[in-house]
Amino acid sequence: MTAWRVPLFDLDYGVQEREAVLEVLKRRWLTMGAVTGEFEESFARYMDVTHAVAASNATAALHMACLALDIGVGDEVIVPSLSFVATANAVLYTGAQVRFADIIGMHELNISPFDIERHITSRTKAIIVMHYAGFPCRMNEIMDIAHRHHLAVIEDAAHAPGARLDDRQLGTWGDVGCFSFFSNKNLATGEGGMLVTDRDDIAQRLRSLRSHGMTSLTWDRYQGHAYSYDVTALGYNYRIDEIHSALGLVQLGKLDANNTRRKAIVETYYNAFKDTSLTLPFMNAITDPAQTPAYHIFPILLPEGIDRQKFMHSLQSEGIQTSIHYPPIHQFSYYRKIYPQTSLPQTQSAAVREVTLPLYPAMTEEQISLVVDGVLSALSSSLTDNALI
Repeated sequence: MTAWRVPLFDLDYGVQEREAVLEVLKRRWLTMGAVTGEFEESFARYMDVTHAVAASNATAALHMACLALDIGVGDEVIVPSLSFVATANAVLYTGAQVRFADIIGMHELNISPFDIERHITSRTKAIIVMHYAGFPCRMNEIMDIAHRHHLAVIEDAAHAPGARLDDRQLGTWGDVGCFSFFSNKNLATGEGGMLVTDRDDIAQRLRSLRSHGMTSLTWDRYQGHAYSYDVTALGYNYRIDEIHSALGLVQLGKLDANNTRRKAIVETYYNAFKDTSLTLPFMNAITDPAQTPAYHIFPILLPEGIDRQKFMHSLQSEGIQTSIHYPPIHQFSYYRKIYPQTSLPQTQSAAVREVTLPLYPAMTEEQISLVVDGVLSALSSSLTDNALI
């Protein structure tokens, strides 16, 4: 196992998280219960929405969102390909089909409103957007398209807790928003997710779907509020537990401060790399007063022709971890078999050049400098090698 001098991400965990878990253990109730209810209420207040429904993970959240909107066999949902595979998988779970839309371009890696509209057919039921790296999609344009074509909108806000557009939280623009609390996320609990909505009908369906379609929960019966239950729908076991909810409450309290720290690191990166041959997606968003990004990851695009594997290996040799976000979904073996004719030139161009640099609130100034120096050195070496070919 590599001992990274600068890992790709790290947790902001301490005494508060430890005490929160110990308090759950003292209560001796681990399954979804009172702590989860408190987490949902706190998240709903933070998001300024009527309903927040916790789930076992964001994939489960996306699946339930599709089901709650009656997406199923015969329907199509427009999704980005430059995302984690769960964004598309959740649609296929319902029996519906996906239609992949391209991104805007190299400087804005979010789904293109123009390409969304180009892919709408008589079978289109919904649009799923993913706020890449925590930067807002063009929601005003996308919601206008959705309204004109009578389509539902699901926001994959896995990268975007705390991000805003026009002073409105990302995840609250569409019919339902889905968040991830995976270990590398801005609000991290290891596993876990959340759905938010202002629609009472959707919230009611989500709460039924996540617990086998049952009319009462074990927690209700434990408290004496019910003694039996009925099953009124085909549901799933998509519940979160009290330990993850307890961690989520603590992390929610740290979210704004940590996002602010992420912004400061991103600004340092932008200033260090702005005069290089790197392409820096979303650089203009940081000075746009309408946007408050969450700065989940920091993507760079290498110059065309640079050996990405060699570039990343150079950073690895300095103890700096990097990653790729993402291999396009439509190019995975499984999806190539289903959708062999998919062509997304902007997505494909960005994906082969993208490298994700370390970004997390606890990064020290020394670690930031190590990344900057490592990138500049690796870039210089790569450009020299490319010139010699």
